[in-house]
Amino acid sequence: MLKEVTKTEEEVDVLDEVAESFQVILYNDDVNTFDWVIECLVEICEHETLQAEQCALLVHFKGKAVVKSGGLEEMQAICQALCDRSLSAVVE
Repeated sequence: MLKEVTKTEEEVDVLDEVAESFQVILYNDDVNTFDWVIECLVEICEHETLQAEQCALLVHFKGKAVVKSGGLEEMQAICQALCDRSLSAVVE
């Protein structure tokens, strides 16, 4: 007889938090234009244009901003794609 394994809602919430605990942080620079940053955020991070514009402004005025969060492998791929387009980003 097999015992059915179930997870409580709280356990599922904790597992979801762990799975999505990584963030891509984009840093400000003096090289890339707002339009380029916005285009990259739309294409790579799948942001809506308004969201990308807001992120670009946060990066400009605060020096950095979280632009995406999720699982490690996905965040590493997004970070690499941003860096491949000459943007400064890290995963934390």
